[in-house]
Amino acid sequence: MKSALLSAGERVLLIDAKDRHYLVSLKEGSAFHTHAGIVQHDDVIGALEGSLIKSSTERSFLVLRPTLSDVVLKMPRGAQVIYPKDLGAILMQADIGPGMRVLEAGVGSGALSMTLLRAGASVTAYEIREDFAQHAIKNVHDMLGEDVDYDVKIRDVTEGIDEVDLDRIILDMPEPWDVVKHAEGALRPGGIFLAYLPTINQTQLVREALHHHSFGLEETVEILRRTWHIDGRSVRPDHRMVAHTGFLTSARRLVRRVEVD
Repeated sequence: MKSALLSAGERVLLIDAKDRHYLVSLKEGSAFHTHAGIVQHDDVIGALEGSLIKSSTERSFLVLRPTLSDVVLKMPRGAQVIYPKDLGAILMQADIGPGMRVLEAGVGSGALSMTLLRAGASVTAYEIREDFAQHAIKNVHDMLGEDVDYDVKIRDVTEGIDEVDLDRIILDMPEPWDVVKHAEGALRPGGIFLAYLPTINQTQLVREALHHHSFGLEETVEILRRTWHIDGRSVRPDHRMVAHTGFLTSARRLVRRVEVD
């Protein structure tokens, strides 16, 4: 269990009066420079989480440890990340839990990897780009430490899957329909296949591929997130919302294809 006191080496979230968020790694003797003044790391180290820290211009910054959602949105990116609203849905739709053997393909910046690992899964990841792989590994280790069950391989998942009896296969890549035939052999019966795709045309193609293999109970959803403005009696939806980001398509691996009337 973490202490309430912040320490050197930790990442913290600094939030200014205009609700701007800054992700900072604390280091003794260092400083964070912003238009609202300079925040000395030594003023943050040893402070209680949830404190207000003064900058050189006497502006106040709220300091907190970042949530996983904060890190996903603010961490350095090598590729576009899956948004937190979809990451949460993936955990439920793919039914991710401790000890599950999960194959992930298309690691991007590591946002999905972090989410799966934090849920207790054992993750093997296929990535065709070395730079993306190294970027994802660094982000994962920065967030969760190096003692995680995470194995990244530089290889093309469309050419085959070495692992067998997997519990879950989760794909964030442009052409997941080319993986369906390999997923059929790699997933255990009852296992779950899930693909994250930006367009409905791609989604239609993966649904067609699933229909021609031993999968069933297919489902496609999109998640829309709308926040609300609440200030006294002024209550209304916020003018902006995170609407469409992608489609989540899942299916169960069956012993054989079963048509349900």
